[in-house]
Amino acid sequence: MRFISPKTDFAFKKIFGSEQSHDVLISFLNAMLYNGDRRISQLEILNPYLTPRIRGVKDTYLDVKAKLDNGTSVIIEMQVLNIEGFEKRILYNAAKAYSIQLGIGQSYSLLNPVIALTITDFVMFPEINQLTSRFILKEKDFLIDYPIYDLELVFVELPKFGKAITDLESLADKWLYFLKHAIDLDVVPESMNLVPEIKQAFDFAREGNLSPEELDELEHQEFFIQDQHNAIIKALKQGEKKGLEQGLEQGLEQGKTEATLAMATKLLDLLDDAAVSHATGLSLPEIAKLRSMRSQHQ
Repeated sequence: MRFISPKTDFAFKKIFGSEQSHDVLISFLNAMLYNGDRRISQLEILNPYLTPRIRGVKDTYLDVKAKLDNGTSVIIEMQVLNIEGFEKRILYNAAKAYSIQLGIGQSYSLLNPVIALTITDFVMFPEINQLTSRFILKEKDFLIDYPIYDLELVFVELPKFGKAITDLESLADKWLYFLKHAIDLDVVPESMNLVPEIKQAFDFAREGNLSPEELDELEHQEFFIQDQHNAIIKALKQGEKKGLEQGLEQGLEQGKTEATLAMATKLLDLLDDAAVSHATGLSLPEIAKLRSMRSQHQ
């Protein structure tokens, strides 16, 4: 028995955003947002997963959007690559989801909160020593909450989760272990099999339950992610090589300059400024400055 990786946006949306995924998504959101408390009892998936038909269409899968029973909208996204502009896109999507709630002439009091929950497969905030970070509007100097608690950005950084299967305690632990290690498992661990929603998620992630079309799309996405990883690694290596070459050139240039200045200083007592300039290649203003500096130190 093999399981697909929930970390590709295609697989993530199939598992958490299908028409049959309501219980799975409720459990996942309660775990990630409310420490396992059963705060969410019902929700509506606004953009349910559809079997892929057209490859290459931008944002075909990207995120899962749900409306909770209290009116709150939640945008859930799995982000594997730390691409440029990613942080702005998260904020833009959340602000857009908040602003489009109203029709012309409707009261602002009808606006409901929006939560953007993003799971990253990279460390986004190295300065924060915790797995989950929550951002809201606050006063800049006194850190007082804005009166309306309507926009929240929640980030969960998978690399910061390192628990083994025997150390899983909370519902959040089990969901994070599923996200990070499902592809490495042959069977559903007993402790996770006891949670019906996680058991169902494993069933959605079972490779044997995917159609040939879905398997083809999954392989395509995995190749794309690997290509992007390799492109980033190559760019970093090229940047390091260029930096070393530039550093060597700068070092040589600096060494030449220092040697020239040293030679010019020795010639100041023997030759006039024009002769020193001719011998060293330094300009007359540079020779004059050098002579002035030497006289100040004498």
